[in-house]
Amino acid sequence: MITLNRRDWLAGAMGVSVAFAGRSALAQDADRNKLVVIIARGAMDGLSVTVPSGDPNYEALRGGLVVRGALPLDGDFGLHPAMPRLHALHEAGEARFAPAVAIPARLRSHFDAQDILENGGAALRQERDGWLNRALAITGTRGLAVGAQTPLILRGDVQTASWAPGGAPDDDGRLAALLMDLYADDPLLGPALTTGLQTEAMAQTALDGQRLGPRNVATLGRGVAGLMAGPEGADIVALTLDGYDTHARQGADEGQLANRLSIQDQVIDGLRLGLGEQWGRTAVVVATEFGRTVRANGTAGTDHGTASCLILAGGAVRPGGLLGDWPTLADNRLYEGRDLTPTLDVRSVFKGLLRDHLGLDQTDIERTVFPNSGEAAAVSGLV
Repeated sequence: MITLNRRDWLAGAMGVSVAFAGRSALAQDADRNKLVVIIARGAMDGLSVTVPSGDPNYEALRGGLVVRGALPLDGDFGLHPAMPRLHALHEAGEARFAPAVAIPARLRSHFDAQDILENGGAALRQERDGWLNRALAITGTRGLAVGAQTPLILRGDVQTASWAPGGAPDDDGRLAALLMDLYADDPLLGPALTTGLQTEAMAQTALDGQRLGPRNVATLGRGVAGLMAGPEGADIVALTLDGYDTHARQGADEGQLANRLSIQDQVIDGLRLGLGEQWGRTAVVVATEFGRTVRANGTAGTDHGTASCLILAGGAVRPGGLLGDWPTLADNRLYEGRDLTPTLDVRSVFKGLLRDHLGLDQTDIERTVFPNSGEAAAVSGLV
């Protein structure tokens, strides 16, 4: 049990130390690899991220949603112009894309699809905890959730830390001191409060006095990087970005979706800048629960679809082309006549990263992290 007092809290508030409960001796190596999983919650329109401008049916099917000025990836695909930093990573050989990826079940409910994406099961409600938490149990490393609450992907038997960005509302520390006294002898809430305060202190040190806001979103990435850096930093991070449910006024080059993609672009770049040399040992994967319809709806948006894109970035990423096959947008190749057809199981990418980047044994991946997933072979050559 951690003994609480004001001196301990002040040490944390100064960024002197961060208490990481549950760390094992295995995790003390400062040179260990890092993994960040960004969940684009709300169903990101993959056809607007990895733009299939070379597909002969693209413009006819997308109509007013056609993205102009896409940043070139290869002869047939481009990247949305709101993501110039990610494109620069691609040009440097540090970003790759899977244009037609999906969870194993064909669902169009946000809640159900997010459940499968995060619990790693082959079907709905198959697993009770998150696949990243099960991976942590094997590696003995440190997990961190970034967002208003810990997402399912990191929930489970292994204790993880959390950070809800937004700044410390109690700048003089008065409320924190009162809580420290209140929970000083509580064996559950006391240690949890200490860990939370120290995590917040470390994040604020990384932010260097900057406030998070819509005009400096890259600061969020830097803050997360500050919680990952150094020998006591987090090894596996789950970060949630909301706002991708674009049923109306989605926009093409500008608009609601472009704004969300710009935020994502800045967050990834903030991670790169904040991690410094550790960026070379980091992989960032962006996944969403499902894609959106190929055709626009009546309100200049898109409805729930099937396949979307997956983004892989980081200094640890091996240069290469697109991941998975392209199903084309031919009428007879669309899923149920309305959606992009998936050609790659999202678990295949996750498996490849766990095996080749974090060093998990293939048997542990198949039995524990992604049980009943034999049909989804791990993708090789990602890192």
